[in-house]
Amino acid sequence: MKTHEHHPYNPHQFHHLKQLVARGEGASLEFKRKATFPEKIVREMIAFANTRGGILLIGIGDDGSIPGLKHPEDELHVMELALKKVKPSLIHHVSLIPINNSRSVIQYEVPESKRKPHYLFNGNRVKESFVRVDDKSIKASRELREIVKRKQRMKDIRFHYGEHEKVLMEYLDKKQVITLKEFSNLCGLNRLYASRKLILLVLANVLKIIPHEKGDLYAVKVRYPLSVNR
Repeated sequence: MKTHEHHPYNPHQFHHLKQLVARGEGASLEFKRKATFPEKIVREMIAFANTRGGILLIGIGDDGSIPGLKHPEDELHVMELALKKVKPSLIHHVSLIPINNSRSVIQYEVPESKRKPHYLFNGNRVKESFVRVDDKSIKASRELREIVKRKQRMKDIRFHYGEHEKVLMEYLDKKQVITLKEFSNLCGLNRLYASRKLILLVLANVLKIIPHEKGDLYAVKVRYPLSVNR
């Protein structure tokens, strides 16, 4: 779903754009020079929707320059085709911001979604999801996708605080963070069972998950004492 606005050149609007660009890329702002690889841009939009929302600008250089686009309608067309591969559909607002009488910048505003996680389906019907971490959009792990999905309908979360959880908390008291693989090895658990335990602990607000390109990290969110059922 999208809305689309086109405004005539407005110096105040251009000034606001320059102020936005001056902030630099970050957790909620991304620049693209052109829509040469539209699916890569859509991944950024998915990451915004799956995280806390953001603004994506096409026609901006990585160095913060504002060359704009001579034919923004071409970029809009390829973006619309790429966005059709996203499920559920992304709610986004599109604006064309003229920077002079012949060039414009495309602005996509993507709010945090109430229907996350969103996925990009490729030609083989393989689906991928993404989240925003600082100024990067990274592929979401199975665990993170499950956490995002369950948080949408989450009520009271119960988990058993047993020996494995005790060993985990003692490890985190010393090492601060742990990966799924490390937890699995530490407690001699198969990957799926270890994954389920970590997911429950995150949903119960005992742990927090820190998405990372090389594997998610888990850290303590609350300290002792912990009850057996939460």
